[in-house]
Amino acid sequence: MAAQERRNIAIIAHVDHGKTTMVDKLFQASGVYREGQQGEERAMDSGDLERERGITISAKVASFEWKGVRINLVDTPGHADFGGEVERILSMVDGVLLLVDAAEGAMPQTKFVTMKALALGLNPVVVINKMDRKDARADFVHESVFDLFAALGANDDQLDFPVLYASAREGWASNEQVTEGDDMDALLDAIIEHVPAPKDLGEENAPFELLAIGIESDPFLGRILSGRIKSGTIEPNMTIKALSRDGKERERGRVTKVLAFRGPLREPVESAEAGDIVAIAGLKHATVSDTLCDPSIMEAIDAQPVDPPTLAITMTVNDSPLAGREGSKVQSRVIRERLLREAEGNVAIRVSEGTEGDAYEVAGRGELQLGILIETMRREGFEMSISRPRVIMKKDEDGKTLEPAEEVQIDVDEEYSGVVIDKLTQRKAELNGMAPSGAGKTRLTFIAPARSLIGYQGEFMTDTRGTGIMSRIFHGWVPYAGEIGGRHHGVLIANSEGEAVAFALWNLENRGSLFITPGTKVYRGMIIGANSRPDDLEVNPLKGKQLTNIRTNSRDEAVKLTTVQPMALEQAISYIGDDELVEITPENIRLRKRYLDPNERKRNRSAAAAQ
Repeated sequence: MAAQERRNIAIIAHVDHGKTTMVDKLFQASGVYREGQQGEERAMDSGDLERERGITISAKVASFEWKGVRINLVDTPGHADFGGEVERILSMVDGVLLLVDAAEGAMPQTKFVTMKALALGLNPVVVINKMDRKDARADFVHESVFDLFAALGANDDQLDFPVLYASAREGWASNEQVTEGDDMDALLDAIIEHVPAPKDLGEENAPFELLAIGIESDPFLGRILSGRIKSGTIEPNMTIKALSRDGKERERGRVTKVLAFRGPLREPVESAEAGDIVAIAGLKHATVSDTLCDPSIMEAIDAQPVDPPTLAITMTVNDSPLAGREGSKVQSRVIRERLLREAEGNVAIRVSEGTEGDAYEVAGRGELQLGILIETMRREGFEMSISRPRVIMKKDEDGKTLEPAEEVQIDVDEEYSGVVIDKLTQRKAELNGMAPSGAGKTRLTFIAPARSLIGYQGEFMTDTRGTGIMSRIFHGWVPYAGEIGGRHHGVLIANSEGEAVAFALWNLENRGSLFITPGTKVYRGMIIGANSRPDDLEVNPLKGKQLTNIRTNSRDEAVKLTTVQPMALEQAISYIGDDELVEITPENIRLRKRYLDPNERKRNRSAAAAQ
């Protein structure tokens, strides 16, 4: 198939604006599924975590034909924490399909991915999605997208973008501003018309070149690298080599399989040509950003730089009294190998040796990305301890300390805007904008130090009664804003080991809120609840009721405890203080003090105060 008969396009948008659902409908419209065949809902979200959380975590390629043209389409993550995936994908497509919610408009993540696409010179096709919503405001959204492009420095061609109106859920798209339709033909035609065919593909007989943008492991094929072919052709049994970003040869090997994308699946093919997106098996050491090429090629393809991580955690082996009872992978060596393997395929993750023995520093884009990695390892059978996240600082040319700041956009009911502004200004955030956003809501825009937002999500949801929507993207490096107040209360710490008793927990409820239920295994130094006062308090959750032969009241027969809401992984990591850890096992998430012995905690607290 000639390169002019292909289109490579990525779908980009804010989280939950309908990207993956749109791909499902394009499959149906283009005939990927036979007549009467029911395709799997959200076919591109294949991972368990993606389906459970309703988000796209890793970019995936699909392919289908429309009117004789092969369209390679990439579904990309919408959350800013997975921006590394978006940046890599954009380097191998020739256009972008920008989905914008017809009611919410251009949200922060829309700005992030659009900025990356415009900087690469890609011309977007804008789709105003969810036109079936009662609160849709298409004209306002159209204007907001134009203003966004202009603010990001779009050129004249990019500002003259085509606009379609659609409902991915209902399965239609139209060139006219309507609220209902019949099919997706208008969108498919727009992709062919407005997205250019692959270009700069070299001469017809040019040697093979491909920039690896994705990596994964297959139990049968081994390491699989994917990317778009820049020039030449690739066939099974060809000898190729891998060049690192600095042009040094990493290895040579023979291609065992060439896989092309057909629908949501990959299928082996006999050959692939310049402009196509493929996956290649056969190399053992090549990795992301390497150039896979003919042995005659001596220079590597320039790889797109990726924004650096801004948040880090320390991961250590689990050394609690309950360690090793639930997980099968508990050794430091095994944890290290798993983290290095993750960093190899995920360019937004960085792993380094920690200052303490058996400790590793894991840096990423945000709490969600790090939480996804930890949850994945947990399900693989790992046990580990996690520190509180901290931001990564750097120095400017004058030696002044800089810290990462984020642009925070909040849509909240008007009655709660005051408390949100108060809480964020206490956290050193600056209010940049305040405007009505329809339906009795107010849109607030802040520039806030990234460290001030650690642990704020839960407080925000409480303050807004669960109705607020908060989005964040990396803004830039700003001067250090000074100390920011942390948790305003202490914690309840178990002073003995065993199983928690209902009567003891009932007596502790007036001390604060509990994190555990009767029968939970506890140990000395484990955090079992939040104290209602600022100081930490050691308590005994094992103290049962003293038995007597006199029953004084029917209330003595049973106790009623307040329902405990289990703390989610990201919530637990954000909740702990600097002297605390989260113990992660395949079956439990426990909070604990870094030093379990109370005397050791006092000594370290005194030493820290003396510094």
